Amino acid sequence: MGRARRAIRSLVTLTPPTARYICRHDGDIMEKPVAEVPLGATVLVRPGERFPLDGIVTKGRTSVNQAPITGESIPVAKEEGAEVFAGTINEDGAIEFKATKPAADTTLARIIRMVEQAQSRRAPAEQWVEKFARYYTPAMIAVAILVAVIPPLFGGQWGAWFYEALVVLVIACPCALVISTPVSIVAALTAAARAGVLIKGGAFLEAAGRVTAFALDKTGTLTRGIPEVQEILPLNGHTRAELLARAAAMEIHSEHPLAAAVLNRARAEKVDLLVAQDFRALKGRGAEATIDGRLFWVGSHRLLHEKGVEESEIHAHAQRMEDAGHSLIIVGSDRHVCGLISVADSIRPEAAAFVHQLKTAGVRHVAILTGDNQGTADAVGRAVGVDEVRAELLPEDKMRAIQEIASKHGLVAMVGDGVNDAPALATATIGIAMGAAGTDAAIETADIALMSDDLLRLPWLVRHARRSLRIIRQNIGFALGVKAVFMVLALLQVATLWMAIAADMGATLLVIFNALRLLQKDRGI
Repeated sequence: MGRARRAIRSLVTLTPPTARYICRHDGDIMEKPVAEVPLGATVLVRPGERFPLDGIVTKGRTSVNQAPITGESIPVAKEEGAEVFAGTINEDGAIEFKATKPAADTTLARIIRMVEQAQSRRAPAEQWVEKFARYYTPAMIAVAILVAVIPPLFGGQWGAWFYEALVVLVIACPCALVISTPVSIVAALTAAARAGVLIKGGAFLEAAGRVTAFALDKTGTLTRGIPEVQEILPLNGHTRAELLARAAAMEIHSEHPLAAAVLNRARAEKVDLLVAQDFRALKGRGAEATIDGRLFWVGSHRLLHEKGVEESEIHAHAQRMEDAGHSLIIVGSDRHVCGLISVADSIRPEAAAFVHQLKTAGVRHVAILTGDNQGTADAVGRAVGVDEVRAELLPEDKMRAIQEIASKHGLVAMVGDGVNDAPALATATIGIAMGAAGTDAAIETADIALMSDDLLRLPWLVRHARRSLRIIRQNIGFALGVKAVFMVLALLQVATLWMAIAADMGATLLVIFNALRLLQKDRGI
């Protein structure tokens, strides 16, 4: 038990004991214990050093190894405005960051506290073993008394049968049985935390190993949660660059998320931005402006209808994009339609592999529950290969959907953001929050929190939980089996006291070593 606990406590040593920061009064650089660094202080970190506190980068660029927090092995790029976590490693450049949390409340400190608290939330298997032992122990004492007394009453030797009663008492000792499950649970929780999966207790670990259905929020879970340009289709002799340049010139005046997607793509493709004059917003439809002395407009499919320039070819392209769940941005001039740009929330590249791995791990039913429109949700569902799509749901609708899925398919895990999906997360057998690093609400709300946004941690979680349950069953079966065999040998007067001692202690050590296998790094993550 100590070894398993030390594995998670060792994370404490990842945080450096001191931090260098700039004094607000005189601008001098001071070095003090992390507990004495004031909130809001500008902390300095050199290449190769660990971050002493959580904070926001204020100066410099670097890449950071976040494995202790998120389990990700690939360094993450950080620049001004990015969040950094205590215990992570600064790989490249010297940077400055503003401390946003005290040493006792960093994400790493919260992970350690959560895992320690989780050990007190016992799994059903653990509770069963304790209840079993409560009746098993007095029953074995009664059996030993009967072994010592009954045979001599029918002619047996008192000394010989008293010896066999001692053998029964030793072999019946429930050490291996009682220790096997808690050691397995602690080892499994610890291994999960080191892999960036924070499980709130043994009960949730066991539930994760038994779930048969997954319900997934779409936005921010299967998708990135940020609209991105999916397709650029120039028409009537225009080039891709011309279409983007005209769209960006008008969208630069808008704060709409679709406008931001167009501007981001224009910058990414290094398109020279044009100047739009006499800009005028068309409420709910789009906008128009003068570019290079000509009138251009940008807007939705509705605006295209109003302009009366929708030809059959344009309609076919627009219909195809909308059927794929994309939002349309149409660019036109006083002469013709210049082209179409489709924007959608990008599906995570690993989403399809994630659903496949869930099925391989033994999950029978995977559903999408989203408040988005049906067309967009169906397009995502087809792309990733889920079994069911339910769209245009309010929070209470998601809760009812979880109940219906549970009635048909058994135990359900709900994956969401930990805040907006709170009713569904609470209704599901287990609620799982994505990307919880640095997000207090997500860590507190969900039963299981993934510290990174890596979807493939979820199939790993199911495999890890099921492996944990297998090891618990192995341990219980082995402990009871050894006792049953030696009980028979004792009644046949074959077993000796030394054999019983060796078997009892050997079984205890074997179940402990078997449980500690869960601490080994899983190659599948």
